[in-house]
Amino acid sequence: MSAIYRSAEGERLVRERYLQFLARWPVPNDQRYLDTREGKTFVVVCGPEGAPSVILLHGAGFNSVTWMGDVVEWSKHFRLYAVDLIGHPGFSAPSRPPYETEAHALWLDDVMAGLGIDRAAFVGLSLGGWTAIDYAARRSGRVQGLALLAPGGVGRQLLTMPKLMLVVLPLTVMGKWGRRKALEMVLGPTQQDDSPAAKAFEDFLSLINRHFRPRLDKLPVFSDETLKSLTMPGLLIVGMQDPLLSSPETIARLKQNAPHVEIVALPDIGHAVVNQTKPVLDFLRRVSGG
Repeated sequence: MSAIYRSAEGERLVRERYLQFLARWPVPNDQRYLDTREGKTFVVVCGPEGAPSVILLHGAGFNSVTWMGDVVEWSKHFRLYAVDLIGHPGFSAPSRPPYETEAHALWLDDVMAGLGIDRAAFVGLSLGGWTAIDYAARRSGRVQGLALLAPGGVGRQLLTMPKLMLVVLPLTVMGKWGRRKALEMVLGPTQQDDSPAAKAFEDFLSLINRHFRPRLDKLPVFSDETLKSLTMPGLLIVGMQDPLLSSPETIARLKQNAPHVEIVALPDIGHAVVNQTKPVLDFLRRVSGG
């Protein structure tokens, strides 16, 4: 059993469900394991060979299923690389190097080398946004553009993981109502979607929450100097009802330190900044020519 799961049975259930989603990936794809200094890294590759490269980085406690609603449109224009973050409930290694070091950038160096790409645009959600910013600040010449969806590390973290665990875990054992309430507390208000696909996605999140051990260390906040180093084109999309991260602070700090970044503020949305396929696509096409 991997240490990132509460039990071997829980790990099996999550991995089996993930395989079911991957089998329904909506466009032709190639699923690869890359060797990196942090262990194996799983990547779903789709889109035409030779098209501009885009690396997709999901949020904490999830995996590349995050992008299944977006890749149909994005893959018409770009070569997409949906990377499972290390230490999270995908198929990458359970390694959890310290956030404060260069470890995640070195890991992404290995990922890009394994994929055979020198430069790419990045799309990052939450922790994936933090990871993309960290990489862009350290490897600016390799990042063509940054699309950041509710990124960590910019605005203040409102709810720490230990606090969330105290409140959310008891709810996850209280049946369907409790699991939905737990998701609402973590994600805040979302766009209503009662489709079978949305229900399957929500059920998968609940399954992960029951069996996955999240990282408890706090995500570092980037300095003003780090944010000022983000000279590449950028897009920020945040929900103004985000219960996890201060969206007003995220907006204010990027306006002050990276004023070229385009900002989209969604007034009635929480942390789950989903259904942003078109604005992200429009940005990527402007910066990458796809």
